[in-house]
Amino acid sequence: MFLVWLLEMASIWKHPESKFWFACFTTAEGKRTKRTTRTTDRKLAEKLAAQYEEAANKKKTALNTRRVIQELHASITGEDLVFPTTRQHFERWLESKQGGEVAPATLVFYQGATKKFLTWLGARADNDLATLSQDDITAFRNHAAKTLSAKSVNHELKTLKMIFRDALHRKLITDDPALAVKTLKDKAPAKKMVFTDQQLQTILKNCDEEWRSMVLFGLYTGQRLIDIASLRRLNLNLEKGVIELTARKTSRMMSIPIAPALWKHVESMTLGADRLSPLHPRAFEIVDKQGKSGHLSNQFAAVLAKAGLREKKAHRRTGVGRGGKRDESGLSFHSLRHTAVTLLKEAGVPHAVVQELIGHDSEQMSEHYTHVGSEALKKAASALPDVTA
Repeated sequence: MFLVWLLEMASIWKHPESKFWFACFTTAEGKRTKRTTRTTDRKLAEKLAAQYEEAANKKKTALNTRRVIQELHASITGEDLVFPTTRQHFERWLESKQGGEVAPATLVFYQGATKKFLTWLGARADNDLATLSQDDITAFRNHAAKTLSAKSVNHELKTLKMIFRDALHRKLITDDPALAVKTLKDKAPAKKMVFTDQQLQTILKNCDEEWRSMVLFGLYTGQRLIDIASLRRLNLNLEKGVIELTARKTSRMMSIPIAPALWKHVESMTLGADRLSPLHPRAFEIVDKQGKSGHLSNQFAAVLAKAGLREKKAHRRTGVGRGGKRDESGLSFHSLRHTAVTLLKEAGVPHAVVQELIGHDSEQMSEHYTHVGSEALKKAASALPDVTA
């Protein structure tokens, strides 16, 4: 709205949605930045802007600059001015997501993504949040792309965009450095691989008792690895003949009929009286501690390698490390979900019924389908073949 240039090259500016003047000045690093003066007095704002720049030019670090500006602001206006560091804002943002605002797995991802960014920043993470630029975000994106797929990089970039957008809304910054940073172009999506009957039988032969059970639950419910690993005795409603769970990815409540082949397996399981007892204790403990299923995915990859369906991972150092790009072999535990969909469609089960039985990827997708009755779902589950025969 209003821009007044001063002789000292400092200036003041008023945001259309704010009643306060912003001081515009150059930091010791030569970066042009803006800071709220928290005053509606134009002359006072001009004085603050000039003193901010003078302080910035005299100090060598952003941390010292911030402290001097805080002291100046307090001495002139009598109010404390808080300049959060990048680390402080990121930690506060993560705290705001706790308490059930997001799914546990999502929170774990946010924590991992922010940790990577702060680690990459190094000592700069303890500098003023406003010192970060679009070039910094772009540089981090390019750095991450050296070891991660485009999809993973874009997912982490999305997290950063949310964090800086929050800072903008809180008026901690006046320019969003992540706003104009573009996502990476992903290559053509990989073909959805499915298991053949022979491959499934080979896998089952190479599994221990717990993994065999998880494979059968994965195939006959079509659910994701983290949801299968999280199953407890209480999720089995044997009176109704269904498995009741809430999918972590979509928070969607599911009631999945137990297919005849899975019934046979459930009857062979030793189910204790404790309704909270996990169906797959070792896998449950891993997910409970880590909040994600990455370690279990690696275990299943080893099962596939043992079955001769995937190349065995080398233990020698490759220079890539744990952050390396994921193996694009195509086959994984998620392939059981694709296999279930394929088997159901081959059995002539309508698409809407398949989607309802397996579960849509989002609640929004559910709105495109009419409600599917329990009898139709039960009939669909019964159409799945017995791979254990």
